[in-house]
Amino acid sequence: MQLIQHTPGQIWITDYPVHYSGLDFSARMTVIRLPGRGLMLHSPCDIDSHMAAQLENLGEVACIVAPGSYHYFHVKSAQAAFPNAETWICPGIERKKPDLEFDWFLSDNSPPEWADTFDQCLVRGNRLIWEVAFLHKPSKTLILVDLIENIGDSTPHVDWKLKLWWKAVFRMWNRPRPAPEYQLGWKDRRAAKASLEHILGWDFTRIIVSHGDNIDEDAKAAAEAAWRDQLSID
Repeated sequence: MQLIQHTPGQIWITDYPVHYSGLDFSARMTVIRLPGRGLMLHSPCDIDSHMAAQLENLGEVACIVAPGSYHYFHVKSAQAAFPNAETWICPGIERKKPDLEFDWFLSDNSPPEWADTFDQCLVRGNRLIWEVAFLHKPSKTLILVDLIENIGDSTPHVDWKLKLWWKAVFRMWNRPRPAPEYQLGWKDRRAAKASLEHILGWDFTRIIVSHGDNIDEDAKAAAEAAWRDQLSID
């Protein structure tokens, strides 16, 4: 795996393979420079020696972030590679993975060490999935994991089974939408709408997603379209 510069000097990304529920696809780690030379690993991949060397070349890994209910699988690998880094997790992961050691819970409030860099929003209202959305304020980049997935004809490394589900069942192929767990699990639609409206109030022009193609044009319109069903709740 190779880190690719997304925003010069500020954000890097790399894709990594996922096999989940019998489906093969990709996820994305985002690396963000914090004030100074510290780095945040957002939804970390497996950290082998090659990736560790790339990260060390950029700076010191200061924090490891598991931002969503399904984005903690390689946290232990990151912790082993960078034992001095703090670990932050989305609420709920501690119940799914009780043996995972961590330092802090993510919330709506950015901690002081990165408050000038990020706004955060804990997305509420779903019984199956939680995540914390991040706005990287300097680059106006929204960073999500499952709140928008953007998989379609141009997306590499997608197997035929996922394509079938996305086309025939969830109608998400070539159509950015929340992950199936979101679509099946909304329980408090007013709370969900409030979270989504809060995110849409941020100043962003691009979206990094964990599954599929990043959104580099008309990002706010794409997010509004992806969340239209929830936003229309009275």
